[in-house]
Amino acid sequence: MSDHDETAAHAGQGDTVQAGAGHAHHGYISNKDVYLKRLKRIEGQARGLQNMVDEEKYCIDILTQISAVTSALESVALGLLEEHLAHCVVEAVAEGGDVADAKLKEASAAIARLVRS
Repeated sequence: MSDHDETAAHAGQGDTVQAGAGHAHHGYISNKDVYLKRLKRIEGQARGLQNMVDEEKYCIDILTQISAVTSALESVALGLLEEHLAHCVVEAVAEGGDVADAKLKEASAAIARLVRS
């Protein structure tokens, strides 16, 4: 199972949870440990890149590893985006009005940033 599939398999389990005085948790909260594990793995890959440069490894090998780190980050970003749309945006749309408009514009801008990167 790929990292994105692993996170997607948990989709729907991350319903927004109310805590305290009506504070809503982010949609990814039920998968927080999965995201942290993946980000720590990516952090290790980035440190590995530093070592590769320090040890003067072959350029193409470094570029290959950069591609792997980039792909891993994109997978995390897509998982977070999916959960944001499924929870935060859906709730805002249900509320309607200015809240919905603002949340949809925010999501659209985030998608545009991901597409450009």
